[in-house]
Amino acid sequence: MPKTGFHAEGAPNPAGPYSHGVVANGFLYTAGFGPQDAANDHAIADNAGDQTRQVLRNIQTVLAVHGLTMDDVVKATVHLQDLADFAEFNEAYQEFFTAPYPVRTTVGSQLANILVEIDVVAAFPQA
Repeated sequence: MPKTGFHAEGAPNPAGPYSHGVVANGFLYTAGFGPQDAANDHAIADNAGDQTRQVLRNIQTVLAVHGLTMDDVVKATVHLQDLADFAEFNEAYQEFFTAPYPVRTTVGSQLANILVEIDVVAAFPQA
């Protein structure tokens, strides 16, 4: 099965040569999204909680292109500029997911002027 890349209207434009998402083998893989708000002149909140919320709204926009929701997410990879922001991030993150929660990896990363970046893998429901 070939992979199919796509861009989602309403999500921030990619900063390089990559797709917002790729569909392959029953999964949708997203790019890593930052907290830019495409609907508000790409504004960026100044705290980890609000940045997390915007990142996850960006991801929701990408998932919706193929009719998926956060309930279809099976894996999340999270990059935090400062691991001291973990509690604030985690509180915002849990607003977007219900049990059973996706598996998650959270790491400290040197990010370019943002506090949070997240990518996810979502599974298409089986017919």
